Amino acid sequence: MDTLHRTDVTRRGFLAGVALVTLIPAAPASATPDELAAAIKELVGSAKLNPGRVTLDIPPLVENGNTVPMKVSVESPMTAKDHVKAIHVFNERNPQPYVMNAYLGPRAGRASVSAHIKLRESQKLVAIAELSDGSFWTASANVIVTVAACVEDLVQ
Repeated sequence: MDTLHRTDVTRRGFLAGVALVTLIPAAPASATPDELAAAIKELVGSAKLNPGRVTLDIPPLVENGNTVPMKVSVESPMTAKDHVKAIHVFNERNPQPYVMNAYLGPRAGRASVSAHIKLRESQKLVAIAELSDGSFWTASANVIVTVAACVEDLVQ
């Protein structure tokens, strides 16, 4: 065997090499208020966001961000000519600005959706209703989270 091309790898040398290439996981990135605004602009384009008609019901203070109840309802007759086409929810501090999209039609009967969501930290949420006439209506709420989702194990 050629001694110039032979490499003796010891267990200690191998582990030292592995330690050098071990990656340290970074904390997940957070969406920013600018990303929230960009996500909303992508949805509505140049259309005006009208305040009102939308109710975003979420607790203003939650102890645990892992499961936060949220309900969005929109005032609408839900007829073929006048109904809510979609309800969109955005946030400003989770890893991405999109929380949910719910698509509705006149046969839904009422424009109301509810879900349990995760919140990484205290932040603002924005709900937007897209109506059949092309208009957009909105409401927002601020939520204070005392124990953030996904980091609870680190705190204990």
